[in-house]
Amino acid sequence: MALAPARWDLAVVGAGPAGAATALGALHTDPGLRVVLLDRADFPRDKACGDGVAPHVLDLLAEVGVTGLVDDRVPVDRLRLGLGGLTTERRMARPAWVVPRRTLDARLVEAAIAAGARFLRRRVRDLRQHTGAVVLDGEVSAAVVVGADGVHSAVRRALGRPRGPVALALRGYAPVAPGRRGAQVIEFGTRHQPSYAWSFDRGDGLANVGYGEFLHADRPAPSRAQLFERLEALLPGSVEGGRHWAGHHLPLSTARWHPPAGRVLLVGDAACLVNPLTGEGIHHAVATGIAAGRAAAAALRDGRPEWAGQQYARATRRILLPHLRHTALAARLAGSTRVVEAGLRASAADQRVFDGFVELGLARGRLTPEIALGLGRALLTPVRPTGRPQESA
Repeated sequence: MALAPARWDLAVVGAGPAGAATALGALHTDPGLRVVLLDRADFPRDKACGDGVAPHVLDLLAEVGVTGLVDDRVPVDRLRLGLGGLTTERRMARPAWVVPRRTLDARLVEAAIAAGARFLRRRVRDLRQHTGAVVLDGEVSAAVVVGADGVHSAVRRALGRPRGPVALALRGYAPVAPGRRGAQVIEFGTRHQPSYAWSFDRGDGLANVGYGEFLHADRPAPSRAQLFERLEALLPGSVEGGRHWAGHHLPLSTARWHPPAGRVLLVGDAACLVNPLTGEGIHHAVATGIAAGRAAAAALRDGRPEWAGQQYARATRRILLPHLRHTALAARLAGSTRVVEAGLRASAADQRVFDGFVELGLARGRLTPEIALGLGRALLTPVRPTGRPQESA
């Protein structure tokens, strides 16, 4: 005789930042909920990523009771942007952190478990919706399910949702090159726009280094060898001594955001919410995860779990839709080397423009009037400044 499926209030498929944040959002709203996190891997485990953690992520986590997550890490408050010899370097309004996902994700899972979630190692392959529940692999039943299972989400496929545009990136860990200590360094490409190489100092002698570019339907994806070649061309010395190289796809957001209604929700990479301008995804993963958890808890409290999707859609449209429209436009503009150069020149001339671009790239920022005016002035200025780094006062 077949065993009856295990029943939960909320089942979260994927225990990365989006999944752990979902559990935290739900349990902070209602600590009595039966919440299970399902992931194919044990933690800690590595995950290919740039590892940048914006301060806005910590703000969100503090709202659900998670503090001190990066207290033992070294903050980085300088950002250097470059393009073909033109360089702008300024201090960010608030520091960021570079935390390997092996560390960050494990800590978030531990926080979710401490809040009352259960962790089960399982690779979910099948999802079936029934009248009163959603059943995973015929064995795990829940009133609400949240798909937080990344770029190749099985939950998204089960819902029949398309993936949309993607980028391809290569990441490794290498000794911090001279002149790049204490900074997050981004060097934009000039041949394969939008593209850039990065070196993010972890504060322990190593940097997260990598290269990524937008994939176009009319040209083949770069090979692993080409990714290495383009990284080294943009940031010489980045590849030497590097280890733990891993490639990954980034499911990019667009100007449209139509989350599914009903008992099954999508968050983070599974919802294709990676910033198309910068490739940043942790902020949106945590923001949408917390929103999904809260929506699930509210729907369950009202005895209407089928309303979870509607509540989640209202919350996420309010916090994300204007930002998504602005980043989609900015990403299209960034396809022009001339516009990227103008952005660097405008950032060098005005701290407000620089701060606006940081907000746009890392959190929920928009194309502000200061950015628009700065870009306009820079585009109309025929003189190209020197390649020396521009410092804030």
